[in-house]
Amino acid sequence: MAGYRMLAAAAGIVTLFTVSAAHADRAAADRCAAALPPASKALYDASLAEVLGGQAPKDALTGNARAMVMSGKLSRADARPAAEAAAPCLMQAR
Repeated sequence: MAGYRMLAAAAGIVTLFTVSAAHADRAAADRCAAALPPASKALYDASLAEVLGGQAPKDALTGNARAMVMSGKLSRADARPAAEAAAPCLMQAR
């Protein structure tokens, strides 16, 4: 029984470290986004709230890129490269 408790305690400690290591770094994400080209920065800004709300970066970027293309704010040719550049910054934020 003592071995089980020790194992459970160790698992709990590992979980705590894993959760804290995976904690989002919004400041780093914003620093990353500051260096993005304008189209990528616009996609980052449009997608950030959704990503912080739990949506996957790819899904947020896809929806926002599509909306920006349809509204004429982003060309179809620029949408994919802009999203690919913004993705790493959004991944830091989540």
